Amino acid sequence: MRIVVTNDDGVEAAGIEVLEEIAHELSDDVWVVAPETDNSGASHSLTLAEPLRLRELGQQRYAVKGTPTDCVIMAVRSLLLDHPPDLILSGVNRGQNVADDVTYSGTVAGAIEGTLLGIRSIALSLVTGPMEQGVPIWETPLTHGAKVVRQLLDTDWTRGVLLNVNFPDCQPDEVTGVEVTRMGQRSPDLLNIDDRMDTRGKAYYWIGVNREMAEPPEGTDIWAVRNKAISVTPLCLDFTHQPTCEQLQKALKS
Repeated sequence: MRIVVTNDDGVEAAGIEVLEEIAHELSDDVWVVAPETDNSGASHSLTLAEPLRLRELGQQRYAVKGTPTDCVIMAVRSLLLDHPPDLILSGVNRGQNVADDVTYSGTVAGAIEGTLLGIRSIALSLVTGPMEQGVPIWETPLTHGAKVVRQLLDTDWTRGVLLNVNFPDCQPDEVTGVEVTRMGQRSPDLLNIDDRMDTRGKAYYWIGVNREMAEPPEGTDIWAVRNKAISVTPLCLDFTHQPTCEQLQKALKS
């Protein structure tokens, strides 16, 4: 099995080394193709206004001056064109990718692009505590990651679906199990703007995040990781909301 490993934290991030170890437990044929620099929050963006630069770092290890999406395309449509990968693994992200996070996440986007290219793809992330500023417990995905991925690969999930895996912020022996979950939803008040002044008296701004601690509904990804379980959420690339389609069809025919 040929595996491509990517991420959005950058090719030098600790999490991609963890994911490489997980991948090598599954196969001897592992390729790393990851962004040159941190692309957190890049979502499913493409680099179109400038050329991509590819830098070889070692045997089957490359850095791309671009986004996670660029990296997957480079791997599948260039580096491995004659022998495409069987699996795309994206992560392990330093910080959770649950609920609304998936719409911003470059980690999830790497798996989205793999899925669009017809390759089974899994995004993996690690919760790192309040405000995601805690010390990552990398031993948890190292201990459980390969087993979970093997179990997922033993299933024949639907074409057009990627799997989003989140490891809880706890020690490996504290993990309570694996939960198949649905996407949670955070408050619309999640984001705020922190406005400041620089030393020259000019305004600048940071996007801030309010991490509410309300009890999430059971069965959601947020609920699972709060309860020290590994969350596995199948995400569908078809954004169409069928009930609304039917509602609009009736309204527009009247």
